[in-house]
Formats: sequence, C-alpha cells, structure tokens
Amino acid sequence: MKTTIRILLMPVLALSASIAVSVSAGAQSDPLPSWNDGANKQAIVSFVEAVTSQDGPDFVTPGDRVATFDNDGTLWVEHPMYTQLAFALDRVKALAPQHPEWKTTHPFQSVLEGDMEALGKSGMKGLMEIIGATHAGMNTAEFEKITSDWISTAKHPKFDKLYTSLVYQPMLELMDYLRANGFKTYIVSGGGIEFMRPWTEKIYGIPPEQVVGSSIVTEYKVIDGIPSLMRTPKIAFLDDKEGKPVGILTHIGKRPIAAFGNSDGDYQMLQWTTAGPGKRLGMFVHHDDANREYAYDRETHIGTLNKGLDDALKEGRHIISMKNDWKQIFPE
Repeated sequence: MKTTIRILLMPVLALSASIAVSVSAGAQSDPLPSWNDGANKQAIVSFVEAVTSQDGPDFVTPGDRVATFDNDGTLWVEHPMYTQLAFALDRVKALAPQHPEWKTTHPFQSVLEGDMEALGKSGMKGLMEIIGATHAGMNTAEFEKITSDWISTAKHPKFDKLYTSLVYQPMLELMDYLRANGFKTYIVSGGGIEFMRPWTEKIYGIPPEQVVGSSIVTEYKVIDGIPSLMRTPKIAFLDDKEGKPVGILTHIGKRPIAAFGNSDGDYQMLQWTTAGPGKRLGMFVHHDDANREYAYDRETHIGTLNKGLDDALKEGRHIISMKNDWKQIFPE
C-alpha cells in the first residue's frame, strides 16, 4: 500500500520540485527586482557583466572595481532638509537650556522659534555657527553616541518613519549586486563623515572605513591622563562638488569605475569617474515622483540638478527616473 501511494505521488513531487527550481532560478536571475525593465536597468547589468567577464575586453580586476555613492538624495531621502541638518536643529533645542542667550541670538533664535525663513537668510555663516555649537566641543566617542542615539529614534516629518527606514530599496539592491560581483562600495557624501559612520554598515552594508565625507578639525589631547580626539568648530574638509574627487583620492586612492549621485554637488565625482579609461558607469537619481517621494530638480533649495540633467546625454551618463525606473521606493 505504501509503495502504491509513493508511486502515485511521484509525479506530483516531481512537478513540485520542478516548480520550486523554476521559481528559485527566476528569483536569482533578476538581481534588481525593484527596478523596472528598461534602458537604465539594462545599462547596469551590461556594465557589470562587461567588467566581470574575465575573457572580455572590458574586464576589470576585483581590486579595481570601485563604486562610489552619494548619500543624501541618492541612498535616502534628503527633503525637506538634509537629515544631518535636522539633527543639528534638534541638538540646538536640546542644548538651549544651557544657553539662555540663544533665545535672543540668531541663528539660534530662528531655530528655537521655528522660523526657517529667517534661518535660511543667515546663510552659510549661520549654518556654520549651528554646526560649531552642536557638533564640536566634545570627543569623538561622545559625538558617536549622540549621533547613534538620535538616528535610532528620529523620524521624518512627512513619512513619520525613522530616517533609516527611508532608504531607497532599488539602491540597496544595486549595492548588493555590485558587491556580489566583486565591487567595493563607498559612500562619498557632503555630509559629516562622523555623522554617517556609526550607522552606515547596518543600513547600507558599508563599513566606517568606506565612508568619505566632510569633516571638522579634530585634535589629539590628553585630558586628565586620558588620550582623546577632540572635535573643534573649524571645518577641515568639505566633501562636495570639486571636493569629492579630492576626497576619493585621499581616502580611497583609486578612481572609481562607477559613480552614483543625484545633484550637481555630485557632478564632478561622476565627471571624474566616467573620464577614466575603459568601461565606466555614471548615473544620477532624478527625483520626479511626487506621489511616492518628492519631485524636484532645477528649482529647489536642496539637491539641485541642473548641469547633471543638461550634460547627461552628451557626456554618456544616465538619468534614473524614480517614477519610471523604480517599482518601489522604500523597503517594505
């Protein structure tokens, strides 16, 4: 009887196994499931296949497969303000009881009163004052704890979710795909290097040593017999625009063969990357999806994309449409 049942079930089991293998193969065949089929997805796949085909003319050794990613607006949401700026404004409010003079001193008064228009008028000078007051005067370990505590609880004003939940699923897949094919992925951002390093490995799979960013002057001091690295309010390096290729050379030591950004602040990084010899890939994320995220490019206070749009076609770079190229924006 058992033998008969087994014989009767064999075709069913074989069919089930066949379906399972087929589904598994299908899932594995698409490394970018959150991307719609189209020219940009194909460009990514073709590029990776070309530089990893050992017998092909465009083969690149694994040690030279370097890919760089901007952070704000490329890997996660940057509107209505940069996440690090939101952190700085929250720090002003948290520190205000220790600084009663801030109630009548701009730009701090603007922050405490929620007057973003007045804060904007304070310009770079006002921003640097805020950064100096909220990011300096402590050692690096203290700053890392403050940053880690904030990022684990702070929520975006529009989506009411943790900022670390508002990363772009298609870009997470892209980084995983590149790493699976021997690439080393780096963040190259205008954001503060020590603001990003405490959480990038958990969120993006990018360890601290592969993060390049802006920095303030840090000094070695021995305080009460304990060696410390103390943060000062002076800017050491601004990793934006022309600074990005310089930051890449300083921290990485190699020109990338692939670079991804979303604004004209990333233009020079993509320009320098795609000007190198051999197969190259440069892509801008275009924020054109007002329903699922935001729509902005030329006329915006954050993430302006003018030159990148104008030069993409003639320079052989790609414009990724969030609306048309991505099936979903954020992880489920």
